[in-house]
Amino acid sequence: MSAVRTTINRVLLGLVGLVLLALGLAVLIGSTDLQRHWDFTLPSSWPFQGPKDVLLSTHDRTLYRSRDWWWPVVLGGLGVLFLGALWWLLAQARTRRLRQLRIDSGDGQGVLVRGRAVENVVAAECEAYEGVEWAGSALIRKHGTPEARLILGLAPHATPVEVVNGLDAEVLERARTSAGLDVLPAEARLRAVRHRARRVS
Repeated sequence: MSAVRTTINRVLLGLVGLVLLALGLAVLIGSTDLQRHWDFTLPSSWPFQGPKDVLLSTHDRTLYRSRDWWWPVVLGGLGVLFLGALWWLLAQARTRRLRQLRIDSGDGQGVLVRGRAVENVVAAECEAYEGVEWAGSALIRKHGTPEARLILGLAPHATPVEVVNGLDAEVLERARTSAGLDVLPAEARLRAVRHRARRVS
């Protein structure tokens, strides 16, 4: 779900960026009259042909206003945009990366530890485990509780089940104990590390 959300975010940002870039270029060229200063011709469909042009003329704005389908389409389109934006906003807030983690220090007050520091320790311990060549980790808050997200690059000889079970029993167990957590759910994504074949002479 996190990967899907990341992909959707990138696609949406890319599309919004392209639309804003195209609109900005159209406004810039039309408002500064570059086509006359630099002696080139704009396509007939170009929205701005000169400094006095507007995005929508009076005729364009009122062309379909008297049609029965116009207002339902406008309101429906705005409703879809609103619901899409609301879904996107809620999706961003659903899983947030932990900036700080409160650890029970035994004196009743607790200690705040930076989430990034815990992530670095977990990643380093994962990389030190047999069969793991590289690792990345992130701590997020999901449904009000911390959760670990791991990305592991496995060596060719590593057995995924053994690596995952070993990390859960050792690395993640130490993290749970150190943070004073009863449970620390984890999601691991495995990547096979391929080495280039060596030439034997």
